[in-house]
Amino acid sequence: MNSTAKLPKIILASTSPFRKALLKKLRLPFTTESPEIDETPLPNESVIDMVNRLSHAKAQAIAEKHPNAIIIASDQSATYQGKAVGKPHNYQNATQQLKQFSGETIHFNTGLVVFDGRTQKTYQTLDITQVSFRSLTATDIHNYLTLEEPYQCAGSFKSEGLGITLFSQIEGKDPNALIGLPLIDLTSFLKQCDIQLPFL
Repeated sequence: MNSTAKLPKIILASTSPFRKALLKKLRLPFTTESPEIDETPLPNESVIDMVNRLSHAKAQAIAEKHPNAIIIASDQSATYQGKAVGKPHNYQNATQQLKQFSGETIHFNTGLVVFDGRTQKTYQTLDITQVSFRSLTATDIHNYLTLEEPYQCAGSFKSEGLGITLFSQIEGKDPNALIGLPLIDLTSFLKQCDIQLPFL
């Protein structure tokens, strides 16, 4: 398939502006829709199991309303020393998070599901990105939080912005995954759905 005119409907099961911006990089026509699912962790559920489960649940919630569409869904959770890292929501909590992460490494687990309603096939993967922080001073943390206010971001940073100044190293397969959508794996899944990128 090499023409956008022949494409099935493609829906991103998210209203995240970050994921929307990432998907736009592939120059595919798509719409977005909120899956509106309960994202509460299950008892004794690991972070990785939760991310995989929620990615699949988001895709299915949208697929039920749009037969024959291709649904793209993702979920992400960060972990530090095996425990989930939440969103700070305010300056004080963000300061505490970044102080804790100074000189340490956290892991971002990003799940991806592509469901092809035409064939009923599901393609699923998990991307794990390691983010190592340099030693951060109180001034580093204050200046960063004042400038970027990343209070709705797990880990208290935006890697696509000034957050990159906090890191000593990033290890992972796909830098897009850290922002919220693993485009390398997504491109591979779309190819299996007979959508060969890039288009002219």
